[in-house]
Amino acid sequence: MESQGPLAIVWVSLGLGAFYIALIWVNTLLGVFLTPLFLIPGTWLLDKMGVGSRPPATDDAAGSTESH
Repeated sequence: MESQGPLAIVWVSLGLGAFYIALIWVNTLLGVFLTPLFLIPGTWLLDKMGVGSRPPATDDAAGSTESH
């Protein structure tokens, strides 16, 4: 039976560490670059649907107060 020894454990741990660091890095970059690709067209769609729009302003100079 062949045994690997402690050096193999070091190599495997370094390889797995590098793999997971790269995985986290790629997922972070995907989040940073892909999020605007969905958010910006989403705001266009919400604008067209009128979601979050303000009611039209009135032209009344006195505002809501009335003088009697």
